[in-house]
Amino acid sequence: MTVEDMKVGRGGFPWRIRVEQRLVRPRWVSAIVPVLSIVLGLLTGALLIWANGVDPVAAYVAMAKGAFGSKYALGETLVKTIPLILAGLGVSLAFRMQLWNIGAEGQLHMGAIAAGGIALFLPQKFPQIQPWMWLVIITAAGFAAGALWALIPGALKAYLNVNEIITTLMLNYVAILWVDYLVNVPWKDPASLGFPLTAVFPRELWLPRTPGLFFLTPRHRVHLGLLFGIIAAILLYVFVTRSKWGFEVDVIGRNQKAARYAGMRIARNVLIVMAISGGLAGVAGMAEVMGIIHRLQHQISPGYGYTAIIIAWLAKLHPLVLPVVAFLFGALLVAGDQLQISMGLPVAVSFILQGLILFFVLGGEILSYYTLRIERVSS
Repeated sequence: MTVEDMKVGRGGFPWRIRVEQRLVRPRWVSAIVPVLSIVLGLLTGALLIWANGVDPVAAYVAMAKGAFGSKYALGETLVKTIPLILAGLGVSLAFRMQLWNIGAEGQLHMGAIAAGGIALFLPQKFPQIQPWMWLVIITAAGFAAGALWALIPGALKAYLNVNEIITTLMLNYVAILWVDYLVNVPWKDPASLGFPLTAVFPRELWLPRTPGLFFLTPRHRVHLGLLFGIIAAILLYVFVTRSKWGFEVDVIGRNQKAARYAGMRIARNVLIVMAISGGLAGVAGMAEVMGIIHRLQHQISPGYGYTAIIIAWLAKLHPLVLPVVAFLFGALLVAGDQLQISMGLPVAVSFILQGLILFFVLGGEILSYYTLRIERVSS
């Protein structure tokens, strides 16, 4: 099937490119295209590093050592992985139903606000509540805040067909600036010496360290959020592949007309999916402030919610593959810090590498479904 014909060059140059859809997608294409795309992204990144006067091989070796070269480095990679897993699972669920939730960053911030507000003001009012109960309450609050923030564009989409890309994206800025307002005015710690910070949360409310990680240093920072992410990935896999609801999500994503004809309630499913999607991102924000930062501050996230979009696509929306991809991107974030320290390159290089990888993966995905044919045009 010919999708498009394009003449190459000007002045009647006798060549054309035919873009044809593959009738059968070979298995080797599905296997090799993602790997080749990532390699091409890294090679293009090597050109960027070389243009900055740094040996690309030495830079990539330094990145690998910075992310995996020691027990401490591995622990820090896992720390970065936690919010990426949770936010990535959230956006992947929405994408599965063709809901383009670009608002995980804002939903993450809302989860952090909810968790931080409870940690700052409620424990002293209810001293009879045990710390483990506060953990449950704070986690639920983070999920609920992210879910409610996602339900705003979800309801607009379900009932008014408002483009969710725009609404979720714009709500990111509202949530981020709301955090900035809170840490600069009403929740600002008087002892912060003018810095935009809240007081440190009570230590008994911090997320405990994940047990059983014997391969890390005894004082690692990997917290219970890692377990939350793994459990969420397993549950999401079960629901989307083994339940009637998961089947409905897939059908609605593929063909809304067919789903409506089959009696599926599209608006209700849009709301449910957006709520779960935002809720998982909200838990990511809760985990970051309760497990790592231990307070609210300006820029609690270096863009985890946006990176989660890349991770979801690279994992092909598969819940069990996504934690592996999130781990690799967590390594890329840690490696970016190492580039800055040992090579003098800006940390933004790691984000450019993320963008390059996504660019080549998306391009490779197109070529795996379509083939290009260059033909001579007969005169």
